[in-house]
Formats: sequence, C-alpha cells, structure tokens
Amino acid sequence: MGALISLPITMGTTFAASCLGGCCSSALSKTLSALSTSSLGTRLIYAVWLLLNSLLSWISMSTNKSFLWPGKTCTDTGECGFFTVHRLNFALGLMHILLGGLLLGVKSTKDKRAELQNTWWSLKFIVYIMLVVVSFLLPNGFYVFFSKWVSVPSGAVFILIGLILLVDFAHEWAETCIYHVEIDDENSSFWKKFLVVGTSAMYTASVAMTIVMYVLFCHNQCTMNQSAVTVNLILTCLTLIISIHPKIQEANPKSGLAQSSMVSVYCTYLTMSAMASEPDDKLCNPLVRSSGTRNASIILGSLFTFIAVAYTTTRAAANSAFQGSNSTGEIYLPDDIEYDGLNGQSRHQLRYEAIRQAVDEGSLPESALYDSPWLNPTATNSQQQMDINDDEYQGTQYNYSLFHLIFFLATQWIAILLTINVGKDDVGDFIPVGRTYFYSWVKIVSAWICYVLYNWTLVAPAFIEGFGGDEF
Repeated sequence: MGALISLPITMGTTFAASCLGGCCSSALSKTLSALSTSSLGTRLIYAVWLLLNSLLSWISMSTNKSFLWPGKTCTDTGECGFFTVHRLNFALGLMHILLGGLLLGVKSTKDKRAELQNTWWSLKFIVYIMLVVVSFLLPNGFYVFFSKWVSVPSGAVFILIGLILLVDFAHEWAETCIYHVEIDDENSSFWKKFLVVGTSAMYTASVAMTIVMYVLFCHNQCTMNQSAVTVNLILTCLTLIISIHPKIQEANPKSGLAQSSMVSVYCTYLTMSAMASEPDDKLCNPLVRSSGTRNASIILGSLFTFIAVAYTTTRAAANSAFQGSNSTGEIYLPDDIEYDGLNGQSRHQLRYEAIRQAVDEGSLPESALYDSPWLNPTATNSQQQMDINDDEYQGTQYNYSLFHLIFFLATQWIAILLTINVGKDDVGDFIPVGRTYFYSWVKIVSAWICYVLYNWTLVAPAFIEGFGGDEF
C-alpha cells in the first residue's frame, strides 16, 4: 500500500525534476546563443569555459574529495592531484583541437560550419563531458608522457604568445595616441595629455616597484632576487636609451618613450610578481608570512592568473600578429552566381566597391561598409536585423582554427602551472597557484624575453635600413 501511495509522488518528483532540468538547460542554451550573436560574445563564452575548467582543476588539487565517486576520497580512487588536473585539461584541450580541425578554412558565418563555433553549446558541453569520462579511462602513464612532451612545450609557446601580444599592444597604444595627436582635431589636446601622463605614470610605477622590490625581497641572503631586480633595472634603462636613439628614431619615427614605458612597467611587474610567488624557505618573501590574509591572497592570485590566461587566449586569436588567411582587413564576400560583372566580379562585389568609393569621397559614413541595408537592399527586414547584429556577416573577425589552437595551448599551460612542484600550503586549504621557484623563474625569464622582443622591433628596421632594405 505504501508503495502504491509513493508511486505517484515518485513519478511526480521525477517529472518535475526532468522538467526543471530541461527548462534550465533550455534557458542556458538560449542565453549562450544570445551572447554569441557577436564574435566578442562567442570568445567570452569560451574564455569563461576555460576559467571554470581551470577553477575545477585548482579545486581538484586542493581537496581530497572524489569527483566520480561521492563519499570516497580521491586517494582511494586514484584520481588525485596531478592526474585529475591533466585529465580535465586534456579533455578540454582535445575538444578545442577537434573544433579547430572541423573549422579549418571558415571565413564567413555563411559557412554552415560556422554554426559549430557560435552555437550548438549543449552539444559541445556533452562532448566535453564525454571526453572527461574518456580521459579518466586512460592510464596514468599516458599523462606522464603527455605532460612531458606536449604540455610543457605547449605552455612555453603560450607564454611566448602572451609576450608578443604585449609588445604588439604597446606599439598599437602609442601609435593610436600619436595618430590622434597628428590629425590635429578638437580631441588632439586630450590625446597629447593622455600620452604624456600615461608614459610618465608607467615610468613612475616602474621606479616605485623597483624600490619596493629592493626593500622587501632583496635581503642579504636573497641573491636570486637581487640579481633579478638588478637585471630588470638595467634592461629598463637600456630599453629607454634604445627607444630614443637617433638612428632608431630615423628608421621608426613612431617609436619612443610611450612604448618603452609600457614594456618596462609590465616587465617590472612580472619581476615583482615573481618575487611574491616564490616560496619563503629562504626568508625572502615576507608577503606569505601573514596567516590572516594568506587564503585570500591565494584565492585572488589564482583567480587573477586564470583570468589573465583567459584574456590572453581570447585576445590572441583576433590579433593581427596571429591572424591567418582572413587577416588582411578585407571583407569576405561570397560569389553571386546569378550575375558576373566586370573582370569576373559579382554583383555583390561591385556594390561593395561602389560603397567603398562613396565612403572614401565622404558621401557615405564608414558604417555603410558593414550595414546590410546598403550591401543587400533586397534583403527582408528580419534578415537585415540579423545581419546588423552579426558583426561577422561579411567575414570572420578572427581565425576560428587558430583560436582553438591557442585555447589548447592555454589548457596545457594551466595544467603545468598547477602541477609543477606544488605542495600544500603551511596554512590553509588551497594550493597556492604558481608559488614555486619554477614559476618565479618563468616570470623572470619571460620579462627578459619581452625586453628582447620589444628591442628587436626597434632595432630590426634600423638594421635592415643600414644594410640596404631593398635587398631583403
């Protein structure tokens, strides 16, 4: 009798849970689809996915709870620490490799394969879960081999990409300011002040951080810190001198103190971050001795690290320095098979060229180059509204395959960052991300490489010009 009475209740509960789960899944899918109507929204979704996977990996290093068998410890099930982190990041990385291969050569959202990049979120999440399950079926020996020969080199490449982005951004920021100053319009004075104040502030911050490092981290026994801070100071001064050298200015007139100030403040920050990330076994890192703020600093530092990785990954794929075949800035226009114009141009291409000429002459605003009502006046109102919301209607804003390749590199860097020479903190429950000498040296050497990359961008034009650029 009790079974008969409980049967409707059980069926009702199951039905309600199923409906609630279906509604939540549908709502989440619709939300993601709405966010992914623009290229930036799509990239942000992938970045958040990477962030959540990184946080899950970090928690798996900091707790002894099993993911797959509730009620058991990860020690009992053999899924602890190193192997769990590598399994989770292997699964997400493999999904990005598969997506990169499937999206190879996509240049417009009119390509049916583009839907796989910007929609189908439920399907991609299911595939990710399946890959996580498969990753736990692989033996531990596979991940030992994979981390050594794939994860470590991939992490090194990812770091290099981040440094190239920084150098490229420094040039882009300064050249943008100089451009607005040179056009001499009503906003020129603002850009001039912004350039001067920004440059001064960054050099001031570099000097301040250098003083702080000498005071806090460079005690008598801290030779590593003393050497790192001194080398950074020398490189900062050398970069400043090179950036204003007459021959460098002659070959590259837009180079100057603005770019070098950004590189200097970033590299000085990296060096100070390396000091703050090292263990305190030699009493060279006083920041980790305060137990009251230790957990908070670990959590905030870990979140900042993961967000920085997600930002670098999202920005890299859309940066011109890493763009693939669709990086020329030309709008991709599919062939119109109904009519061929002069020199084999389609009607759509002829219309676009006419609009471009009108924009150059000032007859039309520049937005006309991207607005569907101008390019395709025969389209319906619903089609025009959809095209206006889609900033990739005329061509992709970034290389899809390259985007997923860089995300794969990011997953492997996260795996290495979490598993290289880590141990439980003396106080607290969380693994301190990057608090190892390995990561400290990674930051220090990264700062040196960044100086080299930036100075090469200054010296190379003068070098080529001195040896006769026409011959190259």
